[in-house]
Amino acid sequence: MDPSRVFSDFAPVRAEVVRDISNSSRVRRRLCPERERRELESGGGPVEIRFHRMHSVIRLPLPSHIKNPKLFNVRLSKLRFIYPSFTCRRLSASAPVHAQECISGSYGIDTKPCASMQRYSSNLIESFVTHLQSCSSLQQLNQVYARTIRSQVLDLYPDPFYWNTLMRPYVRLTCPNMALRIYIQMLRAGILPDCYTLPISLKAVCQVYVVEWGQQLHSMAIRIGLEVNEFVETGLINIYCKAGDFEGAHKVFEQNPDRKLGSWNALIGGFAQGGRSKEAIDLFLELRGCGFLPDDVTMVSVASACGSIGDLSLALQIHKCAYQAKSLTKSDVLLSNSLIDMYGKCGQLDLAYNVFAGMAERNVSTWTSMIVGLAMHGHVNKALDFFRDMRQCGVRPNHVTFVGVLCACAHGGLVEEGWDYFNAMSAEYGIEPQMSHYGCMVDLLGREGRLKEAREVVRGMPMKPNSVIWGTLMGACEKHGNIEIGEWVAMNLLELEPWNDGVYVVLSNIYAAAGMWVDVQRIRRMMTERKVAKTPGYSVAATSKGLK
Repeated sequence: MDPSRVFSDFAPVRAEVVRDISNSSRVRRRLCPERERRELESGGGPVEIRFHRMHSVIRLPLPSHIKNPKLFNVRLSKLRFIYPSFTCRRLSASAPVHAQECISGSYGIDTKPCASMQRYSSNLIESFVTHLQSCSSLQQLNQVYARTIRSQVLDLYPDPFYWNTLMRPYVRLTCPNMALRIYIQMLRAGILPDCYTLPISLKAVCQVYVVEWGQQLHSMAIRIGLEVNEFVETGLINIYCKAGDFEGAHKVFEQNPDRKLGSWNALIGGFAQGGRSKEAIDLFLELRGCGFLPDDVTMVSVASACGSIGDLSLALQIHKCAYQAKSLTKSDVLLSNSLIDMYGKCGQLDLAYNVFAGMAERNVSTWTSMIVGLAMHGHVNKALDFFRDMRQCGVRPNHVTFVGVLCACAHGGLVEEGWDYFNAMSAEYGIEPQMSHYGCMVDLLGREGRLKEAREVVRGMPMKPNSVIWGTLMGACEKHGNIEIGEWVAMNLLELEPWNDGVYVVLSNIYAAAGMWVDVQRIRRMMTERKVAKTPGYSVAATSKGLK
């Protein structure tokens, strides 16, 4: 069914209580509320409920289990309707419509839903869930949500399940603000979240990167006693790690004495993605010491952390653990991709290729990992050959793939080829160049001494250049001794990072190479006045830790 037609059959329904005066020659009349109450209490004849929908009128007799009509004192504002199904288009006199009357305790009557009512209610719920899950676009989902509000389905069924079902597709379609809006409406309706609501809301907060909202959800989890729930805890750890609050993430992790593997994976992955690779490896060793067996999700994060460290001995041990953690029930493409990336960052491209050749299934990340690894270590022709093979296999490159290709062109000095690939991004694949792609082009042109072209690339960027692009162009000016562009870059870079001592040092070196010693003294005096000191260089030696 077209989702745009969902709920379209739910026009507003009006109900009124009337007296059956069929024995009279007068037409059936509608009673005002006060007269209705008096007539009902007097027990003057059979009573029926009349439903009005568009031009149809359906009459339902008084429920048979109500013996005393005097007690059937109905307030119309308290009538609650259960609609037949999502798929009905119109109501006729023979359509089965059921009404469940909500009578306050003072009247002592509780009408129970009949079996047919429960059956229609079940069909309604099933259709509601099915249409939400089938939405493949945000427009369809918004249409379903609008008709949900108009038909008051969430009012008829005040249960967190239906709110969760409505929030989940918005998170899936990367519309976190709408999911959080539904969560707020749920709280305003007086419905407390459950163990499924909070993880969905935490995923939405992760997509908007607002740590304050995550803290509010954390407070709600503590309030309702779900802070140690595995999925809630995992969501909280992810939020704090993405916000850079690693101490807060570790505190959430430590507060739960009964930790599950999912919590370990969330913390290890957060530390690895946040650039704290050593802490991620330490957590992995602690996980094994606690008797946990890592799964493929654990090993993907650990392999990424090991690649950032560049420790080959540790990488070989992690590879062994990764094959022990391989799942026999699902594809291991993600795990193999992480191993290729790990070996590529460690400089062992032959081992990376062995993993690549042994894969029965490859995706765009598999090819991209090989291309980036080859380009990083200067294997220009092999990287470009892999890119050609990738396109011949029908795999569509993404923006990360083009970063590797442009990086290979920069290492090989292939200016014309680099421009061709850069222009093909948007022309052939519809990929708009991002900051990293412009940085590769500036690096490519700067290495070849085409500094004026590099300056025009920076000036023509649709976004504001960051410190990496300015630093790349500054290094090219030092290499080729271009004073004019070097001064222009230094001025813009100091506006962005006035504390950066490298700007003063590189500009001083450019002046010194040109024999402009007066300007060299001026730069050094400026550093002293602004209290900017040169950071001394240092080296780091990595030592592998054995995995027991």
